[in-house]
Amino acid sequence: MNWIVLIIAGLFEVAFAFCLGKAKETTGNEMYLWYAGFLVALTISMGLLVKATQTLPIGTAYAVWTGIGAVGTVLIGILVFKEPATFLRLLFMTTLICSIVGLKAVTN
Repeated sequence: MNWIVLIIAGLFEVAFAFCLGKAKETTGNEMYLWYAGFLVALTISMGLLVKATQTLPIGTAYAVWTGIGAVGTVLIGILVFKEPATFLRLLFMTTLICSIVGLKAVTN
């Protein structure tokens, strides 16, 4: 169950990075709403990470959480913010995913 909580925490990490990207593109009240979304997503992500680390090893949980956030943020950058999807970016993202799966596989 705590692996699911950790995955959801990682998805909220992607959400707060997305909010930062959107806040950068906007001005005025809309910018402040994106920053508010950032704070909400950050709070939820951290709370779920704390919950997951109560039973999962901290090193593995933190690495998986940041890995999900990194891969998700790169994907959001490519799909939403029109960042380049170069071969090397995709290669390194794939190796990161393999590393996350590997950490999960070797953790009891």
